Amino acid sequence: MVLLDALSASPTFFIIAVVVLGLLVGSFLNVVIYRLPVMLEREWQQQCAQLGNESAAAAPAPPRFNLIVPRSTCPKCKAPISALENIPVISYLMLRGRCARCAAPISPRYPLIEALTGVLSGLVAWKFGYGAAAVPALVLTWFLIALTFIDVDTQLLPDSMTLPLVWLGVATSALLPTDYRASLPVSLHDSVIGAMAGYLSLWGIYHLFKLLTGKEGMGYGDFKLLAAIGAFLGWRMLLPTALCAAAVGAVVGIVILTLQRKGRGVPIAFGPFLSAAGWIMMMWGRELLDGYLGLFGLHA
Repeated sequence: MVLLDALSASPTFFIIAVVVLGLLVGSFLNVVIYRLPVMLEREWQQQCAQLGNESAAAAPAPPRFNLIVPRSTCPKCKAPISALENIPVISYLMLRGRCARCAAPISPRYPLIEALTGVLSGLVAWKFGYGAAAVPALVLTWFLIALTFIDVDTQLLPDSMTLPLVWLGVATSALLPTDYRASLPVSLHDSVIGAMAGYLSLWGIYHLFKLLTGKEGMGYGDFKLLAAIGAFLGWRMLLPTALCAAAVGAVVGIVILTLQRKGRGVPIAFGPFLSAAGWIMMMWGRELLDGYLGLFGLHA
């Protein structure tokens, strides 16, 4: 109770506490980003083996591999990473970006994801303040970060993350009172319509593009991610989110293709752009929408 009173009494203390929490969550997100695709691939391989060979069901089970087991180790020397070597950002700086045993370089992406999660979490705490709305805003932020990097690495948006996120958005709207001054939480009606419209809009674009070109323009995971964003932010934020994601995605895609000198058939993950646009709309979507409509004497 004393801690909760301190968090509610001091906005600065609340923001600092959330930044520290974000750093810790960022460390866990590094595990999720690496391990979840591996877990899915192993599951698919096991299912294929069972379908192709019934005797595969009797084969010994592979070693456990999930988000908790086994312990994190150095990719080169396989030495376990101790708790002191796993302090977000600080351990990387103290070790100078190298393994304590074999001095193999550690990817700077690990502390960058931890720092990104901490900074974005702090911004959420600053924007929403101490209250119930900050919890779903933080959860959505953390999910979007993990989904962004998984999609960049594998071109996958796992159902095990996008589908629970849809239901979390609906549950948020069902359990928390609507705040019309902010983009979160929205009414249950807006949340359900947002989830439906988010999925069906990209589903329709996908099939229209496929009908016209014979190619697949995006994956089904993108449909579910926009459905999740719609469930959290409501249907009014879907069009600004999609337009922002498409515009930034087109610019970044052109730059990447130009720099890498690759053909237009090279796939580019759309999930990161949806995630970034959805987070921006969660933070400032209400202000942006009111400002735009205000130019025409309207209001959201």
